Amino acid sequence: MKTLQFREAIAEAMSEEMRRDESIYLMGEEVAEYNGAYKASKGMLDEFGPDRVLDTPISELGFAGVGVGSAMNGNRPIIEFMTFNFSLVGIDQIINNAAKIRQMSGGQFNCPIVFRGPTASAGQLAATHSQAFESWYANCPGLKVVVPSNPADAKGLLKSAIRDDDPVIFMESEQMYGDKGEVPEGEYTIPLGVADIKREGTDVTIVSFGKIIKEAYKAAAELEKEGISCEIIDIRTVRPMDYDAILNSVKKTNRLVILEEAWPFGNVATEIIYQVQHQAFDYLDAPVVKLNTADTPAPYSPVLLTEWLPNAQDVIKAVKKVLYKN
Repeated sequence: MKTLQFREAIAEAMSEEMRRDESIYLMGEEVAEYNGAYKASKGMLDEFGPDRVLDTPISELGFAGVGVGSAMNGNRPIIEFMTFNFSLVGIDQIINNAAKIRQMSGGQFNCPIVFRGPTASAGQLAATHSQAFESWYANCPGLKVVVPSNPADAKGLLKSAIRDDDPVIFMESEQMYGDKGEVPEGEYTIPLGVADIKREGTDVTIVSFGKIIKEAYKAAAELEKEGISCEIIDIRTVRPMDYDAILNSVKKTNRLVILEEAWPFGNVATEIIYQVQHQAFDYLDAPVVKLNTADTPAPYSPVLLTEWLPNAQDVIKAVKKVLYKN
């Protein structure tokens, strides 16, 4: 094992795949000369040159469309959005072209493209730069949606996403790029659609993904001091989702808390709750509790932002609620 920052794991995954396959290229704002807005493509221009690491104008609709067209013609582009908030400018290309072209062409075209960049809040960036769109993209058939929470998962999942023959939305976090973690030496991939049990437990299942899962880890450590055993599942891939991993855990613990950094209405947690009550209702000993952000645009004020986000204390209260310890 070696220790890498999250941004280094992303850069290593892209570089390894670009060495392996000359049809892969990286395109986006500041990915080349500036080494990436978050230095997630550091050194790649020097190695691969300006034909394969391309800076673009501030025109997400334009370069998303260029990426989709080139993917239909045999390339495997990686399109970086400086944040997924800006992907809304190019969402027509993602939803109406990338996601649908295989079906609309009767299988004549596929679209092996990765759209990647930061998601959700990143401190005091206020309402239009602190949004989580995982559930938006996962709602659309034809797209796969990946949200890693640590460097090792990020590298293995990104390599699989780049190799996938369908469009993949790969969502990171600005607040995780500096996180360090152990990453396996040598070649490895992590298949899309496979969740990971990050912590085994017996009393309650906590399901989460992305950077907010850190709050679940903090809560589980505190609850362990009180003799409460939490099982934590990182779904890693929002779509396709590993329902079996969640269901098997719920059948063991009989209780479920879902932690997600997204608005409360119609999110990923909502879909999980439906599947659990539909396929494992008789195993539940308490109603499922889901934790989300407040149902407002993200505030700029640091005090309000702290209140807006779910945290470890919220997880602790939710766990005790499903255990009837409140």
